[in-house]
Amino acid sequence: MGMTMTEKILAKHSGRETVAAGDLLISQLDLILANDITGPPAIDEFERIGKPVFNKDRIALVPDHFSPCKDIKSAEMCKRLRDFAREHKITNYFEVGRMGIEHALLPDSGLVAPGEVIIGADSHTCTYGALNAMATGVGQSDVGAAMASGTTWFKVPAAIKVELKGKLPRYVRGKDIILTLIGMIGVDGARYQSLEFFGDGIGELEMSDRFTICNMAIEAGAKNGIFPVDAKTLEYLKGSVTRDFAAVEPDSDAAYTREVTIELDELVPVVAYPHLPENVHPVSEAGGIRIDQAVIGSCTNGRLEDLAQAAEVLKDNKVHPDVRCIIIPATQEIYMEAMKRGYIDIFIEAGVAVSTPTCGPCLGGYMGILAHGERAVSTTNRNFRGRMGHVDSEVYLASPYVAAASAVMGRIAGPEEVIK
Repeated sequence: MGMTMTEKILAKHSGRETVAAGDLLISQLDLILANDITGPPAIDEFERIGKPVFNKDRIALVPDHFSPCKDIKSAEMCKRLRDFAREHKITNYFEVGRMGIEHALLPDSGLVAPGEVIIGADSHTCTYGALNAMATGVGQSDVGAAMASGTTWFKVPAAIKVELKGKLPRYVRGKDIILTLIGMIGVDGARYQSLEFFGDGIGELEMSDRFTICNMAIEAGAKNGIFPVDAKTLEYLKGSVTRDFAAVEPDSDAAYTREVTIELDELVPVVAYPHLPENVHPVSEAGGIRIDQAVIGSCTNGRLEDLAQAAEVLKDNKVHPDVRCIIIPATQEIYMEAMKRGYIDIFIEAGVAVSTPTCGPCLGGYMGILAHGERAVSTTNRNFRGRMGHVDSEVYLASPYVAAASAVMGRIAGPEEVIK
């Protein structure tokens, strides 16, 4: 029996010729990630082991969740991360002003390459599967042990084959694809499985779309999501990844637990209603649901292409007087390029609050907390009860096109209502 992309990567990193779903193995790691929330507990576990870091160049520490620090407790957590990075001379520590949201920052910095195994003490580490890596979130104690050993254990996941066919309609992007998929299979539909993407429709996707799709693989319960490498992948990697890498493709006889086909031509902009990402509806059926806040950013949709979509909608328009709109570029480099292209001017002239890179409101941290009864449309990845603030607030997940249009209209709306 042949192997999937994920199985091939794990086989190579565990020194085996073949692996199969359900196998237990120890894998070498190419990169280990922690942030200002998960890093301090991981450091505690690491220090109990009493060994040096296995490789100072293969650990990435990013203070992005509550940073720039929102209060004394978050400042102490960031200091713990900073002190550890200095003590162990961690190469890839990203300080405020030179940082970004981790899952945009690391691939843009050339720290992720095809065929690699990457773990992070953050569930959305699965984002890097867009670059043909086996990337997944793990617990803080696992990261602590891995920083000493350079290894971790896996149960090899089974896989679901997702075939993307056809061409994308106007205003439909990666966020609509992954929300549609989650709506089809449910938030536990891929539990501890790999979502492996195929089909001629992949060529329709920009890298930003692929990052968004893999980012939310975890919202379907998946262990990881992964794309094959094509010309767009190689163009993205050019100039940033200088080391050798080995991309993988699945064998023709690889085993899948199920196959799902998505006809891109048939997709429409969608929105996930509270309080689960699987509660997906066409935007056209929103029926005038009024909003108090719109958030565009996060590790899911804070890339330059996402900001371009928001700018297309907001140009020559104003945020509705009853709405607060917050836009957060995912990295400093994205922020600077958005300024050069005039996006930031468009946002501010429209009445938007533009922030330095941070996770902030996505996890209910700060810079956009919802009060009792308030409603937000957001390009983030989760809309669980209380995720962005009060337990009786509501979060609707959508693409940058939809979030920006909703900010203008004061209700959940599609971009075609605003762009004339």
